Amino acid sequence: MGFLDTLFGRTKTVKQVRPDRLFAMTTAYLDLDLTHGLSTSGEAAIVFQPLATGDFNQIADDMEAILQSTGAESGTTVSRRDDDFGYRWMVLGTSEVDDQVIGVNAVMEALQAGGYADRVLCAVFALRDRDGGRPVHLIYLAKRGTWYPFVPVGGGKERNRERELQLKAVLDPLMPVEPEMDRWYPLWGAPVGDA
Repeated sequence: MGFLDTLFGRTKTVKQVRPDRLFAMTTAYLDLDLTHGLSTSGEAAIVFQPLATGDFNQIADDMEAILQSTGAESGTTVSRRDDDFGYRWMVLGTSEVDDQVIGVNAVMEALQAGGYADRVLCAVFALRDRDGGRPVHLIYLAKRGTWYPFVPVGGGKERNRERELQLKAVLDPLMPVEPEMDRWYPLWGAPVGDA
């Protein structure tokens, strides 16, 4: 924000949630599953940086309660986990990718409506490569409205860049892929799938 913005009372705008880009996962998943041997591990998560304010905590608590009550009908579970970096993971457990996307979108929209869209880091959809059972994560960068693959290897902090590039070629026609590969951040120790 510049000097003139401050002088005239303008505030910095944050990109809004792009549900059309998030929902690209629902159609892309069909192709990934049927054609490319990737199936859901049964978990997805939205990752955000919590604030120690009553308003923010109320929104997060309300969304968790709503997801739990609606999940009781569909069999979706919801859990909250904080990581060592100060981020909160709201993890949805369901074998239905459509329900995962709807749940993640509901949390994103609630945080946006409360004025906290800038606190959302990303959403992570945990998949499994049917050939060998390797974990594959599709990560949605909320502020950019783009996707990228992250393929962790073993229990250490290594990634399979070759497989990620193969998946980029597969994903390009299906969803908006993040063009700047230096933004393909590794999410080590993500509490979804078996990373």
